[in-house]
Amino acid sequence: MSRAVYPGTFDPVTPGHLDVIERARRLFDELTVLVAVNAAKQPTRESEARAAAVHAALPATWHNVTVTAWRGLTADYCHQHSADVIVRGVRNTTDVRHEQELAAMNQSLGVPTLLIPARPNLATVSSTAARAFPG
Repeated sequence: MSRAVYPGTFDPVTPGHLDVIERARRLFDELTVLVAVNAAKQPTRESEARAAAVHAALPATWHNVTVTAWRGLTADYCHQHSADVIVRGVRNTTDVRHEQELAAMNQSLGVPTLLIPARPNLATVSSTAARAFPG
C-alpha cells in the first residue's frame, strides 16, 4: 500500500491545495494532508482549526484522504506513519527552487518528494492572496 503526505499551513485552504489533494489521492492508496506548524509563518488560526477547515473542504467521497495537525518535521511524521513520499505543489520557478531545497533535505532524511505543478488556471492562487483578498 502506498502512502503519501501533503504538508502545508493551509491558511486558508485554496482551490490550488484542493487540486493537488485531488491529483495526489489518485496516485497513492492513502494521502494524509498534514496541517503543519511553521515557525516562519504566522497563521491566522491554530493548526487544529486549519485542519478542520481542510477536512470540511474535502468531498465526502474522497475516502483515502485524511487530515491531521502536526508539529514537527514532515520526515518524522512519514517515518512514524509509514508514509512513502511527500507531495508538494509548485506554482512557479520560485516555488520550484524552494521546494527542491526542502526535497533535498527530506531525501537526506530518507523520504523522497513528488512535486506536482499547479494547473495554469490555479498558478496565481496563494493562501497569502486569499487572506489579503477574501471572498
